[in-house]
Amino acid sequence: MARKLALVAFAFLLVPAALGAQTERKDFQIFTDVGARIERYVRYSVFDDVNIGVDAGVVTLTGRVTMPFKVEDIGRLAVGVEGVKAVSNQLQVLPVSFFDDELRDRIARAIYNNPSFWQYASMVNPPIHIIVERGHVTLTGVVQSNVERALARTLALSSNAFSVENKLRTDAEAKADLEKIRSH
Repeated sequence: MARKLALVAFAFLLVPAALGAQTERKDFQIFTDVGARIERYVRYSVFDDVNIGVDAGVVTLTGRVTMPFKVEDIGRLAVGVEGVKAVSNQLQVLPVSFFDDELRDRIARAIYNNPSFWQYASMVNPPIHIIVERGHVTLTGVVQSNVERALARTLALSSNAFSVENKLRTDAEAKADLEKIRSH
């Protein structure tokens, strides 16, 4: 479960320590429920990146998606979660670009066709997300080790991208962050 949650978001999760234990538990549950809904959203792909923050029942969605309708759909998914008081939908739509589309496909093939990542390629929601904006690439998500993190970066660099930012996290890092959030 921790791996799936990490796929959706960790970067912007905000659970203030000042809240009481009951509210914290509710925020954490809202976080997990919103994350699960987004994971099940059939149009959420490896080319989208959604981060979830929850503060006293207010959900903040940040990140980038490939199509405008995804912003609205994902916002509606969050609104429908029990305990959500409001949603601040700050998702941004990536620019339409034939070059970016080709780059996305080239990097996805390079990563998911590599034998080291075959176990991920067979998943319903592969954990490595490839965000391309005007030729610049950001890798997000979760991998099992630092070796996989470095290999994914190397494969992305071989794609003729202008730049590659590697924000991949290991399972251990994601689990540690989840425990910190849970214990606040």
